Amino acid sequence: MATGRGRILRQHWLGLQAQRGPLLGGGWPRGSAGPAAWRAGATGFRKGPGVKSSAGHTAVKQYARHGQHSEKSSNCSISLDRMPSEILLKIFSYLDAVNLLCAGCVSRRFYHLANDNFIWLRIYSTVFSPKRSNWKVNSVEETTVSVSGLSVEDKEAGYWKKEYIAKQITSVKTALAQVLQPVSPYTGLPVKTKEALRISGLGWAIVLREKSGKEYIMQHVDLSLNDTSVTVVWYGKNWPCLATLTTLDLCGVTPVFMDRHKPPAKNGPRWYSLIAKYDLSHLTESTMIGCDRLVQIFCLHPGLLVGLWKKEEELAFVMANLHFHHLVERSTLGSASVPYELPLHSPFLDDSPEYGLHGYQLHVDMHGGGVFYLCGTFRNLFTKKGCIEDGYVKLVVINFKNNREHLPLIGKVGLAWRTNIFDGFIKSCSIVDITLLDEHRKPFWCLSSPVCMRSAACPSDGPNFLGQTYYVDYMDTEGRVHAELVWIEETEEYFIVSLVLYLSVAKINHWFGTEY
Repeated sequence: MATGRGRILRQHWLGLQAQRGPLLGGGWPRGSAGPAAWRAGATGFRKGPGVKSSAGHTAVKQYARHGQHSEKSSNCSISLDRMPSEILLKIFSYLDAVNLLCAGCVSRRFYHLANDNFIWLRIYSTVFSPKRSNWKVNSVEETTVSVSGLSVEDKEAGYWKKEYIAKQITSVKTALAQVLQPVSPYTGLPVKTKEALRISGLGWAIVLREKSGKEYIMQHVDLSLNDTSVTVVWYGKNWPCLATLTTLDLCGVTPVFMDRHKPPAKNGPRWYSLIAKYDLSHLTESTMIGCDRLVQIFCLHPGLLVGLWKKEEELAFVMANLHFHHLVERSTLGSASVPYELPLHSPFLDDSPEYGLHGYQLHVDMHGGGVFYLCGTFRNLFTKKGCIEDGYVKLVVINFKNNREHLPLIGKVGLAWRTNIFDGFIKSCSIVDITLLDEHRKPFWCLSSPVCMRSAACPSDGPNFLGQTYYVDYMDTEGRVHAELVWIEETEEYFIVSLVLYLSVAKINHWFGTEY
């Protein structure tokens, strides 16, 4: 053993002197006896372990240690890729599904090896094997043999990997469908939407796309759950330049493999579901709904709020407002390029002469930055054929002339925003959530969108109020919302004195099968 160590150290010493030689003008260092001195030193090192080493010996040991380390590291970096496929398959057989998918992203060879049907069949059979009535646990080999009738060799590579992923996605959908079954009689929405969001590990991301095709993917930084909606926020320091951006994609992000008993793996595979696509090429030309001393905010339909720094006109934050109606389905069942399509609606047939014009129920929330200014439910709303005008049906919720129906807004109305550096409060802006149910208590029209209060040039005809009048308006393809508010200076609060919904006649005819 000592002879072996001496031979190894001698080789390293010769290598060290070969490297140092050119630096010193060639040959052995001045004052050394060359190889003879090394042999003497080596002999002394072997026979006298208790003798103190010289500075030369210390350098030898350090170089030897460094040389062995560098040689070992370089060999490791090469040997893993040069390992025989049989050994790599044996290593891969100890990985779970998430880590096996990650290993398949290393290289083309690893990808093909990680598609091995025998490995994926074992994972598949372990997770989805039939439940046993006894307490005996079969080994992995026995479990694989028990399902060997499902065939492995005659399937193309990656077959059982696809089967496993497909069944995992199906099991996630089934679990979420069970959670979302109970429906609230007040909102017409699933009672356990928040629980479904939690157990699914659902998150949201935005994909910013430049003119050159380059993409930036940003995961959400913060979110707040409201009664009928969720507000998702993105902010940071590394925003791309606004002038180079063309589109913004809003996507739901869920882990492919869900386990309600433990959080999803951070680096595990994710499924992207496109919710909406927005055009950013003419953002500054769109409607600005508010500003403060630092930022100005722009609204993009549906429900997206974009904040720009006033000084540079660059992105400060992005805020998405998502209504709970079909939110889980839209965030999980679409693809990265195609959004989820809502199921076709079959109208409920009725011979009532004014079918589709009565029995509505409205739930409305008005909030901003986690503070609720209004939360109310209005039942037995109706209208008449004579109220159809310009393709809309007028549905009065709060009557302008009935003082008993007027409602105050609680708190200071405004929209709170923040980034990792600054925060602020934009007055006269808020988020409005509308949930309108038909007479069968099915969601007829749902929205969640930022709105702003604009000063009215002249008040509407009706009672005279001692205060400034403001309008709040919203419009999409299915209807319009118009509200009038009055600022009472004595009590320093807003009162809603009028709230009217204008429902699209085309939407009513499609929903109820009528011909108004």
